[in-house]
Amino acid sequence: MKNQKMKKGIKSKTAGIFFVAMLLIVSVVGCGSSKDTITIGGKNFTEQNILVYMMADLIKDKTNLNVVTKPNLGGTLIVSQALDRGDLDLYAEYTGTALTVQLKEAPMTDPDAVYQKVKEQYEAQKKLTWLKPLGFNNTYTLTMSKAEAEKYGIKTFSDLTKVAPNMTLVCEQEFLERSDGYKGLETTYGLHFKTTKGMDAGLTYDAVKSGKADVNDAFATDGRIAAFNLVSLTDDKHFFPPYYAAPVIRDATLTKHPEIADTLNLLAGKLSDETMQQLNAKVDVDKQDPKDVASDWLKSQGLIK
Repeated sequence: MKNQKMKKGIKSKTAGIFFVAMLLIVSVVGCGSSKDTITIGGKNFTEQNILVYMMADLIKDKTNLNVVTKPNLGGTLIVSQALDRGDLDLYAEYTGTALTVQLKEAPMTDPDAVYQKVKEQYEAQKKLTWLKPLGFNNTYTLTMSKAEAEKYGIKTFSDLTKVAPNMTLVCEQEFLERSDGYKGLETTYGLHFKTTKGMDAGLTYDAVKSGKADVNDAFATDGRIAAFNLVSLTDDKHFFPPYYAAPVIRDATLTKHPEIADTLNLLAGKLSDETMQQLNAKVDVDKQDPKDVASDWLKSQGLIK
Protein backbone atom coordinates (compact mmCIF):
# COMPACT_ATOMS: atom_id res chain seq x y z
CA MET A 1 0.00 0.00 0.00
CA LYS A 2 2.81 2.34 0.95
CA ASN A 3 4.65 1.54 -2.29
CA GLN A 4 1.50 2.29 -4.32
CA LYS A 5 1.20 5.71 -2.67
CA MET A 6 4.87 6.40 -3.40
CA LYS A 7 4.36 5.43 -7.07
CA LYS A 8 1.35 7.72 -7.33
CA GLY A 9 3.36 10.54 -5.76
CA ILE A 10 6.20 10.02 -8.23
CA LYS A 11 3.77 9.98 -11.16
CA SER A 12 2.13 13.17 -9.86
CA LYS A 13 5.49 14.93 -9.53
CA THR A 14 6.56 13.70 -12.95
CA ALA A 15 3.37 15.04 -14.49
CA GLY A 16 3.91 18.35 -12.74
CA ILE A 17 7.48 18.61 -13.98
CA PHE A 18 6.34 17.75 -17.52
CA PHE A 19 3.64 20.44 -17.36
CA VAL A 20 6.13 23.09 -16.19
CA ALA A 21 8.55 22.03 -18.91
CA MET A 22 5.86 22.43 -21.54
CA LEU A 23 5.07 25.90 -20.24
CA LEU A 24 8.73 26.85 -20.51
CA ILE A 25 8.89 25.57 -24.08
CA VAL A 26 5.80 27.55 -25.02
CA SER A 27 7.26 30.60 -23.31
CA VAL A 28 10.55 30.30 -25.17
CA VAL A 29 8.78 29.80 -28.49
CA GLY A 30 6.60 32.81 -27.75
CA CYS A 31 9.63 34.98 -27.00
CA GLY A 32 11.29 33.82 -30.17
CA SER A 33 8.38 35.07 -32.23
CA SER A 34 9.21 38.64 -31.16
CA LYS A 35 12.03 38.51 -33.74
CA ASP A 36 9.31 38.71 -36.38
CA THR A 37 7.70 41.79 -34.85
CA ILE A 38 8.71 45.33 -35.74
CA THR A 39 7.73 48.51 -33.93
CA ILE A 40 6.79 51.69 -35.77
CA GLY A 41 6.71 54.98 -33.89
CA GLY A 42 5.68 58.53 -34.61
CA LYS A 43 5.72 62.08 -33.33
CA ASN A 44 2.75 63.70 -31.67
CA PHE A 45 0.79 65.26 -34.49
CA THR A 46 -1.83 64.18 -37.02
CA GLU A 47 0.34 63.67 -40.07
CA GLN A 48 2.67 61.39 -38.18
CA ASN A 49 -0.25 59.35 -36.89
CA ILE A 50 -1.46 58.80 -40.45
CA LEU A 51 2.01 57.79 -41.62
CA VAL A 52 2.47 55.35 -38.71
CA TYR A 53 -0.71 53.48 -39.63
CA MET A 54 -0.03 53.74 -43.36
CA MET A 55 3.38 52.10 -43.01
CA ALA A 56 2.01 49.52 -40.58
CA ASP A 57 -0.88 48.51 -42.86
CA LEU A 58 1.40 48.19 -45.85
CA ILE A 59 3.91 46.02 -44.01
CA LYS A 60 1.17 43.79 -42.58
CA ASP A 61 -0.35 43.37 -46.03
CA LYS A 62 2.85 42.70 -47.97
CA THR A 63 4.96 40.72 -45.48
CA ASN A 64 4.64 38.05 -42.78
CA LEU A 65 5.78 40.44 -40.06
CA ASN A 66 3.84 41.43 -36.98
CA VAL A 67 3.64 45.18 -36.41
CA VAL A 68 3.34 47.18 -33.20
CA THR A 69 2.41 50.85 -33.58
CA LYS A 70 3.42 53.59 -31.14
CA PRO A 71 2.03 56.93 -32.37
CA ASN A 72 2.10 60.18 -30.39
CA LEU A 73 5.38 59.42 -28.61
CA GLY A 74 6.41 63.07 -28.43
CA GLY A 75 8.69 65.49 -30.25
CA THR A 76 11.61 64.84 -32.56
CA LEU A 77 14.22 64.13 -29.89
CA ILE A 78 12.03 61.66 -28.00
CA VAL A 79 11.19 59.64 -31.11
CA SER A 80 14.69 59.73 -32.59
CA GLN A 81 16.24 58.62 -29.30
CA ALA A 82 13.78 55.72 -29.13
CA LEU A 83 14.97 54.68 -32.58
CA ASP A 84 18.62 55.01 -31.57
CA ARG A 85 18.04 52.83 -28.49
CA GLY A 86 16.22 50.17 -30.48
CA ASP A 87 12.86 50.77 -28.81
CA LEU A 88 11.59 51.49 -32.33
CA ASP A 89 12.51 49.90 -35.63
CA LEU A 90 11.44 52.79 -37.83
CA TYR A 91 9.53 56.04 -38.10
CA ALA A 92 8.99 58.77 -40.69
CA GLU A 93 11.38 61.72 -40.40
CA TYR A 94 11.75 64.97 -42.33
CA THR A 95 14.95 65.83 -44.17
CA GLY A 96 15.20 69.39 -42.87
CA THR A 97 14.68 68.27 -39.29
CA ALA A 98 17.35 65.60 -39.63
CA LEU A 99 19.78 68.09 -41.16
CA THR A 100 19.44 70.92 -38.64
CA VAL A 101 18.25 69.27 -35.42
CA GLN A 102 19.90 65.84 -35.49
CA LEU A 103 23.07 66.52 -37.46
CA LYS A 104 23.44 70.16 -36.36
CA GLU A 105 24.26 71.18 -39.94
CA ALA A 106 23.56 74.57 -41.50
CA PRO A 107 20.30 74.76 -43.49
CA MET A 108 20.47 73.88 -47.20
CA THR A 109 17.87 74.68 -49.83
CA ASP A 110 18.34 71.96 -52.47
CA PRO A 111 15.95 69.05 -51.64
CA ASP A 112 18.08 66.36 -53.28
CA ALA A 113 21.27 67.62 -51.65
CA VAL A 114 19.62 67.64 -48.23
CA TYR A 115 18.30 64.11 -48.69
CA GLN A 116 21.70 62.77 -49.79
CA LYS A 117 23.43 64.54 -46.92
CA VAL A 118 21.19 63.12 -44.21
CA LYS A 119 21.12 59.67 -45.84
CA GLU A 120 24.91 59.44 -45.86
CA GLN A 121 25.43 60.90 -42.39
CA TYR A 122 22.72 58.80 -40.73
CA GLU A 123 24.30 55.65 -42.16
CA ALA A 124 27.80 56.65 -41.07
CA GLN A 125 26.93 58.03 -37.62
CA LYS A 126 23.82 56.19 -36.55
CA LYS A 127 23.58 52.99 -38.61
CA LEU A 128 20.17 54.11 -39.83
CA THR A 129 18.90 53.90 -43.40
CA TRP A 130 16.73 56.48 -45.12
CA LEU A 131 14.31 54.86 -47.55
CA LYS A 132 12.88 56.74 -50.53
CA PRO A 133 11.00 60.03 -49.87
CA LEU A 134 7.22 59.78 -49.75
CA GLY A 135 6.78 62.78 -52.03
CA PHE A 136 5.56 65.72 -49.95
CA ASN A 137 7.46 68.62 -48.41
CA ASN A 138 6.01 69.45 -45.02
CA THR A 139 8.04 72.56 -44.48
CA TYR A 140 7.42 74.92 -41.61
CA THR A 141 5.53 78.11 -42.28
CA LEU A 142 3.84 80.87 -40.32
CA THR A 143 0.10 81.38 -40.67
CA MET A 144 -2.41 83.97 -39.56
CA SER A 145 -6.04 84.72 -40.26
CA LYS A 146 -6.67 85.86 -43.80
CA ALA A 147 -8.61 88.90 -42.52
CA GLU A 148 -5.78 90.06 -40.26
CA ALA A 149 -3.14 89.48 -42.93
CA GLU A 150 -5.14 91.62 -45.37
CA LYS A 151 -5.75 94.28 -42.72
CA TYR A 152 -2.02 94.82 -42.19
CA GLY A 153 -0.91 94.00 -45.73
CA ILE A 154 1.15 91.01 -44.60
CA LYS A 155 2.19 88.51 -47.26
CA THR A 156 5.76 87.59 -46.27
CA PHE A 157 7.82 86.94 -43.17
CA SER A 158 9.55 90.27 -43.78
CA ASP A 159 6.18 92.04 -43.80
CA LEU A 160 5.37 90.41 -40.48
CA THR A 161 8.45 91.85 -38.75
CA LYS A 162 6.86 95.32 -38.84
CA VAL A 163 3.86 94.38 -36.71
CA ALA A 164 5.10 91.31 -34.81
CA PRO A 165 6.15 93.34 -31.72
CA ASN A 166 2.43 93.90 -31.06
CA MET A 167 1.40 90.31 -31.73
CA THR A 168 1.28 86.90 -30.04
CA LEU A 169 2.91 83.81 -31.55
CA VAL A 170 1.63 80.38 -30.50
CA CYS A 171 3.69 77.36 -31.45
CA GLU A 172 5.02 74.01 -30.32
CA GLN A 173 7.45 74.30 -27.44
CA GLU A 174 10.00 72.51 -29.61
CA PHE A 175 9.69 75.26 -32.25
CA LEU A 176 10.72 77.90 -29.71
CA GLU A 177 13.92 76.03 -28.96
CA ARG A 178 15.01 74.84 -32.40
CA SER A 179 17.68 76.54 -34.48
CA ASP A 180 15.47 76.02 -37.52
CA GLY A 181 12.56 77.48 -35.55
CA TYR A 182 11.92 80.74 -33.73
CA LYS A 183 15.55 81.33 -32.75
CA GLY A 184 16.60 81.16 -36.38
CA LEU A 185 13.75 83.47 -37.45
CA GLU A 186 14.92 86.04 -34.93
CA THR A 187 18.42 85.96 -36.41
CA THR A 188 17.45 85.82 -40.10
CA TYR A 189 14.50 88.20 -40.13
CA GLY A 190 14.86 90.16 -36.90
CA LEU A 191 11.41 88.78 -36.08
CA HIS A 192 10.33 89.46 -32.47
CA PHE A 193 6.85 88.95 -31.05
CA LYS A 194 5.33 90.67 -28.04
CA THR A 195 4.43 87.28 -26.56
CA THR A 196 5.28 83.69 -27.43
CA LYS A 197 3.40 80.71 -26.03
CA GLY A 198 4.30 77.06 -26.37
CA MET A 199 1.39 74.61 -26.74
CA ASP A 200 0.26 71.48 -28.53
CA ALA A 201 0.48 71.87 -32.31
CA GLY A 202 -3.22 71.23 -32.84
CA LEU A 203 -4.25 73.92 -30.39
CA THR A 204 -2.28 76.64 -32.16
CA TYR A 205 -4.59 76.61 -35.19
CA ASP A 206 -7.67 76.97 -32.98
CA ALA A 207 -6.01 79.84 -31.10
CA VAL A 208 -5.43 81.81 -34.31
CA LYS A 209 -8.85 80.93 -35.72
CA SER A 210 -10.59 82.17 -32.55
CA GLY A 211 -8.48 85.35 -32.34
CA LYS A 212 -6.76 84.36 -29.09
CA ALA A 213 -3.43 84.57 -30.92
CA ASP A 214 -2.20 86.31 -34.04
CA VAL A 215 0.31 83.92 -35.62
CA ASN A 216 1.18 80.24 -35.32
CA ASP A 217 3.90 77.99 -36.60
CA ALA A 218 2.30 75.60 -39.05
CA PHE A 219 3.07 72.67 -41.26
CA ALA A 220 2.58 73.34 -44.97
CA THR A 221 0.56 70.13 -45.37
CA ASP A 222 -1.87 70.85 -42.53
CA GLY A 223 -5.48 70.74 -43.71
CA ARG A 224 -6.59 73.31 -41.15
CA ILE A 225 -4.86 76.17 -42.98
CA ALA A 226 -7.51 76.24 -45.68
CA ALA A 227 -10.36 74.94 -43.49
CA PHE A 228 -9.85 77.68 -40.85
CA ASN A 229 -9.45 80.45 -43.46
CA LEU A 230 -5.81 81.03 -42.54
CA VAL A 231 -3.12 82.25 -44.89
CA SER A 232 0.40 80.85 -45.13
CA LEU A 233 3.01 83.62 -45.27
CA THR A 234 5.89 83.48 -47.74
CA ASP A 235 9.36 82.67 -46.40
CA ASP A 236 10.92 85.34 -48.64
CA LYS A 237 14.47 84.77 -47.40
CA HIS A 238 14.14 80.99 -47.74
CA PHE A 239 14.99 80.38 -44.11
CA PHE A 240 13.29 77.01 -43.72
CA PRO A 241 15.05 74.07 -45.40
CA PRO A 242 13.04 71.44 -47.32
CA TYR A 243 11.29 68.93 -45.09
CA TYR A 244 10.62 65.92 -47.29
CA ALA A 245 9.28 62.94 -45.34
CA ALA A 246 10.81 59.48 -45.64
CA PRO A 247 10.89 56.29 -43.53
CA VAL A 248 14.05 55.89 -41.44
CA ILE A 249 14.86 52.36 -40.31
CA ARG A 250 17.53 50.71 -38.17
CA ASP A 251 20.18 48.89 -40.20
CA ALA A 252 19.88 45.90 -37.86
CA THR A 253 16.17 45.63 -38.61
CA LEU A 254 16.72 45.99 -42.34
CA THR A 255 19.38 43.27 -42.32
CA LYS A 256 16.93 40.83 -40.71
CA HIS A 257 13.98 41.91 -42.80
CA PRO A 258 15.13 43.39 -46.14
CA GLU A 259 11.59 43.03 -47.49
CA ILE A 260 10.61 46.11 -45.47
CA ALA A 261 12.56 48.38 -47.83
CA ASP A 262 10.81 47.13 -50.95
CA THR A 263 7.46 47.34 -49.18
CA LEU A 264 7.76 50.89 -47.89
CA ASN A 265 9.36 52.11 -51.11
CA LEU A 266 5.99 51.41 -52.73
CA LEU A 267 5.01 54.73 -51.13
CA ALA A 268 7.87 56.63 -52.79
CA GLY A 269 6.60 59.77 -54.50
CA LYS A 270 2.97 58.77 -53.97
CA LEU A 271 2.02 61.51 -51.49
CA SER A 272 1.97 65.07 -52.87
CA ASP A 273 1.67 68.17 -50.67
CA GLU A 274 -1.98 68.48 -51.68
CA THR A 275 -2.74 64.81 -50.98
CA MET A 276 -1.17 64.96 -47.53
CA GLN A 277 -3.04 68.15 -46.74
CA GLN A 278 -6.33 66.47 -47.71
CA LEU A 279 -5.57 63.41 -45.57
CA ASN A 280 -4.67 65.60 -42.59
CA ALA A 281 -7.92 67.53 -43.01
CA LYS A 282 -9.94 64.31 -42.86
CA VAL A 283 -8.62 63.81 -39.33
CA ASP A 284 -8.36 67.38 -38.00
CA VAL A 285 -11.43 68.88 -39.67
CA ASP A 286 -13.73 65.94 -40.46
CA LYS A 287 -12.75 64.09 -37.26
CA GLN A 288 -12.07 60.76 -38.94
CA ASP A 289 -9.84 58.16 -37.29
CA PRO A 290 -6.27 58.33 -38.65
CA LYS A 291 -6.24 54.53 -38.89
CA ASP A 292 -9.22 54.64 -41.24
CA VAL A 293 -7.79 57.53 -43.24
CA ALA A 294 -4.53 55.65 -43.77
CA SER A 295 -6.24 52.38 -44.69
CA ASP A 296 -8.76 54.00 -47.03
CA TRP A 297 -6.07 55.87 -48.94
CA LEU A 298 -3.90 52.75 -49.35
CA LYS A 299 -6.90 50.85 -50.69
CA SER A 300 -7.78 53.69 -53.07
CA GLN A 301 -4.27 53.44 -54.51
CA GLY A 302 -4.43 49.68 -54.86
CA LEU A 303 -1.56 49.26 -52.40
CA ILE A 304 -3.44 46.99 -50.01
CA LYS A 305 -6.54 44.84 -50.35
